[in-house]
Amino acid sequence: MKHYFTILSHELRMLLVSASTYITAVLFLALMGYLFVILIEMYTKSAQDTPPAAVYFQLFWLPVWFMVPLLTMRCLSEERRLGTLETLLTAPVTTAEVVLAKFSAAYLLYLALWLSTGGFFLILHRFADDAQFLDSGPLLGGFVFIAVSGLMFVAIGVFASSLSGNQAVAAIISFVLIGLFVFGPWLALNKIAFLNLESMQGTRAALDYLQVFHHLDDFTRGILDTREMLIYLSGTTLALIFSVFSVEAKLLHS
Repeated sequence: MKHYFTILSHELRMLLVSASTYITAVLFLALMGYLFVILIEMYTKSAQDTPPAAVYFQLFWLPVWFMVPLLTMRCLSEERRLGTLETLLTAPVTTAEVVLAKFSAAYLLYLALWLSTGGFFLILHRFADDAQFLDSGPLLGGFVFIAVSGLMFVAIGVFASSLSGNQAVAAIISFVLIGLFVFGPWLALNKIAFLNLESMQGTRAALDYLQVFHHLDDFTRGILDTREMLIYLSGTTLALIFSVFSVEAKLLHS
């Protein structure tokens, strides 16, 4: 992995000069700022039992759904479209190094964008002087969830980018795969009638354990379940492995 950091620094520079990066950042911060204002209005009108940070992170899926595809759609598909992926891999680097570096660059930017939203709470706490808006437990738990789950979401985006040389197609694939993971278990449990059968209780239990919003609730309550973290870490590993296989398969057939 001696070339990993060289490729990573290159990818970070490319992200920082890409128009899609700044479009993503503007859309993300505008959306999260708007949602934060709505949240504050709700809490100023009436007292709420749930900490503001816990409610704020319940909306994580909305920006993730468009942010991850925009951040990752070009990482491998653009290289394939331009024909530079083959050239890159003729250098003394491995496919795993290339995929991991591109994943790391997108993930670091993903984290940076989310961490910047912490400024909303700090500014509000500074001027509102209300401790409830900076409840450290739900706030830290929410950011840990964002960091851990983001590993898998970004890895899914990289995998989607490895499947197509068209950025739009890669973005759509990423959008669908993330949507299936976030909402698939809940939809299956509530819409598929035969899962209510006694013989399907094991399947129901597995689907219930995969529900992302249950994981988020645990994190914001300060419960860091290693089994839940393992879901995201193993999902990240599998997505990156499939990305490597996909790139190598495309190279063999090119």
